[in-house]
Amino acid sequence: MELTAALQALLALKTPCRVEIVTDSEYLRRGITEWLPGWKKRNWQRKGGALANIDLWQALDAILAKHSVTWKWVRGHAGHKYNQRADQLARQSIPR
Repeated sequence: MELTAALQALLALKTPCRVEIVTDSEYLRRGITEWLPGWKKRNWQRKGGALANIDLWQALDAILAKHSVTWKWVRGHAGHKYNQRADQLARQSIPR
């Protein structure tokens, strides 16, 4: 879901923008900032084999080329005002 959320947020931008994405997902942040270049060099493969969520990673890579994005990690469930709000909104959107 974190990958989809970041992708949808970036797709909503109509012109090139400077954006800071704040996430509590190490998978998302490290995937973009550390692992992505290696995956691309290895033709979208991990060192250990197939890359999970390849369609989302490729879509994120494509949209990132249009914007200037910085990534900030915050600890989840640690009282960060906007992280708490995002969690609240996510819980409210779950069909009951």
